[in-house]
Amino acid sequence: MSRQMAIEVEHIVKNYGDFRAVDDLTFDVYAGEVFAMLGPNGSGKTTTMRMILDILKPDSGRISVLGGALDDARKDRIGYLPEERGLYRNVRVLEMMMYLATLKGLSRAEAKRRSLAMLERLELGAYATKKVSELSKGMQQKVQFAVTVLHRPALIIVDEPFSGLDPVNTLALKDLLMEFRAEGGTVVMSTHQMWQVEEMCDRLLMIHRGQQQLYGSVDEIRQRYALHAIIVEGQGDWTTLPGVQRVELAENGRKRALLHLQNSTTPDEVLAAIAASPQMTIERFELAVPSLNDIFIRVVEEHR
Repeated sequence: MSRQMAIEVEHIVKNYGDFRAVDDLTFDVYAGEVFAMLGPNGSGKTTTMRMILDILKPDSGRISVLGGALDDARKDRIGYLPEERGLYRNVRVLEMMMYLATLKGLSRAEAKRRSLAMLERLELGAYATKKVSELSKGMQQKVQFAVTVLHRPALIIVDEPFSGLDPVNTLALKDLLMEFRAEGGTVVMSTHQMWQVEEMCDRLLMIHRGQQQLYGSVDEIRQRYALHAIIVEGQGDWTTLPGVQRVELAENGRKRALLHLQNSTTPDEVLAAIAASPQMTIERFELAVPSLNDIFIRVVEEHR
C-alpha cells in the first residue's frame, strides 16, 4: 500500500546567474513523518525550502505540496519557521500572535483563545502583554514556533529550529515538534544538530553542492556506513578471539575496544566465543555503526 505524500519534488533546478544552487533534486516527504534536510552551509537546503514554499520558483522541475500546486488554500495549511526570525519586536506578544493567526484565516476571538492557550502551554502566560523585545531569545523562539502552529497546519517547515537555544528550551521545542507529529502533522526540518536528527527524524535528505548525496531512513543510512566490526567493553585479550582481524583500544581510559572482523566472521560468532571463554567478560557489545555526524563529515570530505 502506497503512503500518502505531503511533498513531492521532481528534478528541480535553480540557478543564480552562472551558479547552480540546486541541481536536479528529487525526493518525497511522507505525510506524518519528521523529515530532515541536511547539508553544509551553501548546499542548497534553504533554496529548496523556499521553492517548496513558493517563495522562489524553480527554473525547471515540479513540486507538489499537500496534493497539488501551492495555491492560497494549501498555503493556509502550512507553517514556516525561517532561520531568520521575523517577530515584530515593538508589538505586544498576544497582539502579534493574534494578528499573524488572523492572516491564516482565524477569527480574532479564536486567534485570542488559541494564543492564550499556547502561551500557557509554553509557560509564557505572564508575558502576553509584554513587548517581544522584552523576551529572551529562547522565549522569542518559542513564541515564533507557537505562531507557526497556531492555525493547526498539516505541514510545518522549520529551518534551524534549535539554533542558539539552551538545553532547557531545546527540549521544550523538541517536545512541541514531537507533539505536532503525534497529532498527525508533517515536519520538514533543516538542522546542523545531527544528534537531534538521530533522535527525532524518520528519514533524511543530505544535499551537497545542490545535489542529493544521502536519502532514506536514518537507520538504513547508518547501517549502510557500518563497519564490519563490533564495539566491546569488558575484560579479556580480544586479539585471541577467532575471526578478529585487528583490535583498536579506546584512548579515553575506558575498557572499550573496536574489534575489526574478518570478512567471513559474523558478530554472533564472536559473541559466542566470548561467552564460551572463562577469561573474558563483557559489559557492552554492539555493532560499530557510525553516528550521523561521522557520516556527514565523511560524505562532505568525499565530495570536496
